Amino acid sequence: METKNKAMLSGQHFMNGDVACAEGAIAVGCRFFAGYPITPATEIAERMARRLPQVSGVYIQMEDELASIAAVLGASNAGTKAMTATSGPGFSLMMENIGLAVMTETPCVIVDIMRGGPSTGQPTMPGQQDVMQARWGSHGDYEIIALTPSSVQEMFDLTIEAFNLSETYRVPTFLLADEIIGHMWERVNIPSAKSIKVVNRKKPVTPPSEYGPFKPDEDLVPPMACFGEGYRFHATGLTHDEYGRPKTDSAEVQQDLVQRLCEKIRRNSDKIVKVDRVLLEDAEVAVVAYGIASRAALSAVRKARAQGIKAGLLRLVTVWPFPDKQVEEVAQKVKALVVPEMNYGQIVREVRRVAKETPVIFLSKLGEEPHKPLEILDALGEFRK
Repeated sequence: METKNKAMLSGQHFMNGDVACAEGAIAVGCRFFAGYPITPATEIAERMARRLPQVSGVYIQMEDELASIAAVLGASNAGTKAMTATSGPGFSLMMENIGLAVMTETPCVIVDIMRGGPSTGQPTMPGQQDVMQARWGSHGDYEIIALTPSSVQEMFDLTIEAFNLSETYRVPTFLLADEIIGHMWERVNIPSAKSIKVVNRKKPVTPPSEYGPFKPDEDLVPPMACFGEGYRFHATGLTHDEYGRPKTDSAEVQQDLVQRLCEKIRRNSDKIVKVDRVLLEDAEVAVVAYGIASRAALSAVRKARAQGIKAGLLRLVTVWPFPDKQVEEVAQKVKALVVPEMNYGQIVREVRRVAKETPVIFLSKLGEEPHKPLEILDALGEFRK
């Protein structure tokens, strides 16, 4: 595939998910990548190493994941859209600086191609064991955004969406894909550059002497000046006021700051959350799934329908913020929910919280083999008339 001096590869292509992710980043304007090789995310770094120099971007292989996320935050504060990619162990190492990104409201994208854990676990095998770490991995109260692709096309599309959301809300945004989606080869349609929605961070309109780097607009998101643009300010991980001045001894400042960091996402959840509804209009039982498990779930739902079982699928495209309203709406209409996950119980906890009295059947899968449609169909078969 010839890519020399092309910012975008518009048209039809056959590529794997990791490569599609890299191309989505290029398409939305990412021009800085810092990372460290790790299976099964290394192909993203390899692609960015090849492509960024062709579009006047910068690729740096860092000494480890801690340095990688630190470099990404620096690049973003210098005004460049920046990204890194890793897997579970590297994701763990990034958590402290992800907390710094939350506190300094630094937009960036972190791609996590999930594999089996804990620890080194199964480097070449799929898993969905990082979704709770994505939400709660750093300490303190905060909100993030996390998207979960279920196809190679979505690896491209949702990488673009992740950057746009990160720039809109000044928050680190995650793309959580399992190893199968990262390494799967499928056809990808890359549209023309002019047809791709690109969002850039808000810039200040006040003069430098009046600028408050953490002074929010009505949407709770502050305009962001970058280093070198003539605005002087202090960026710190300490509790700080609207001007970036440390206020670690002020309960009032801590309350206002942390509340705003959370509320800027919570109040806009209706704009952020995306789900895919399949055959839910008359469903009596529904599957709630994401990533590779949702592909098996879709097949199972179609097979169930052929057998007279009124099944449907709610596919989670956004897992954080969690789609409370969407899951609750489905739970109120069906007799039960089925949740297949490649972990030992993570998103199913959120489903049970929202479903309340509606029974939730959990199908856990650990190891290299994803769910088979017939395994999900067996659970749906309990509701055969």
